[in-house]
Amino acid sequence: MAPSFIDALLGADRPVVMELKPRSADGEDLFRDRSPAEIVARYEAAGAPCLSVVTGRWFGGDAGLLAEVTGLTELPVLQKDFITNPGQLRAAVELGASAVLLTAALLPKAALARLAEGALALGLTPFIEVASPAEVEALPPCEGCVVAVNNKDIRVRERGDADIDRSRRLLPAVRRTGSACPVSASGIDDPQVAAGLLTAGYAGLLVGTHLLRANRLESWCEELDGLRRTSSAPRRAG
Repeated sequence: MAPSFIDALLGADRPVVMELKPRSADGEDLFRDRSPAEIVARYEAAGAPCLSVVTGRWFGGDAGLLAEVTGLTELPVLQKDFITNPGQLRAAVELGASAVLLTAALLPKAALARLAEGALALGLTPFIEVASPAEVEALPPCEGCVVAVNNKDIRVRERGDADIDRSRRLLPAVRRTGSACPVSASGIDDPQVAAGLLTAGYAGLLVGTHLLRANRLESWCEELDGLRRTSSAPRRAG
């Protein structure tokens, strides 16, 4: 039996959720004539523990893309879209998803709690996205959930620069939610930044646009691994 999304991420040597997103926030074609099969194979070769598929229309996605990807891989797959009702949870299961995005900024506290409970009951990992201290403080108990800090602003459709410091500022509050899997998501491009977030205490990262643009995904992964080894190496006494 394949591991759950959260277990796969927590058990990964390189805990990077690699994303398939047809278009950037500014309309750039990120697939660049590559098929989903080619991108999935590239991510699998890079050792991705989990994948993310954007089905939201903002970024050119749809349910068909999710169904295609889940048919191509045995890796757990996150559906990234605005999930607001139980019917969408059931549809996610039917499409082969292992996790679903729940956006705290869009959901009242009670609705978020109901959807998280409903997702867990269906065997889905709730991937709860937050972007402010108030959103973190309003979360329901998050055992069994991923809590992800979005470094971009959905109010402007994630256009503009990422605020990586948001992840650093919110990490202590995210840890208090009861989630064993805090994730930093969006706007992560530099391997040094990625390594720093993991060293700071994030259990995983979600990276999409930069990996889709990268000419050599392997080089990015190797640099990240090297930086993590360096940061975890014991220092010699002087």
